[in-house]
Amino acid sequence: MVELVITVNGTVARCTIEPRTLLVHLLREHLGLTGTHVGCDTSNCGACTVHLDGRAVKSCTVLAVQADGGDVTTIEGLRPTEGMDFHYVQQGFHERHGLQCGFCTPGMVMACTALLADRPDPTEREIREGLEGNLCRCTGYQTIVESVRWAADHAPERT
Repeated sequence: MVELVITVNGTVARCTIEPRTLLVHLLREHLGLTGTHVGCDTSNCGACTVHLDGRAVKSCTVLAVQADGGDVTTIEGLRPTEGMDFHYVQQGFHERHGLQCGFCTPGMVMACTALLADRPDPTEREIREGLEGNLCRCTGYQTIVESVRWAADHAPERT
């Protein structure tokens, strides 16, 4: 067993875990943050995407011990944007119907949040490239692309 200290959504957590524990399992099973989904366990689907030290990562590919001392943001850590019901990326998914079953949505939102942090005004091609590592089996992606465009146009820095 190993001990680690990790900041998750602004709260410091001290955990004793097996060294082989994946970050996704630490979040879900040890910290009760079930918004991060386990989809494929092979890093193909992106449902487990979170931010680790400001970068979007697939948490099924990161050992929890690799995040020791790090700062993790999950879907639960996104806060509503002033004047909106949700974080502006989540609001975009709501406004443009960027989800159906919702299984991929947390990972998509986290990937899109990172994309917009790097490229505040992405082209459609850049949005599609930014979503390449995240799979959706329901929407056909067009509404997701429209959701990201809406979010980019309504980002707090732009309004």
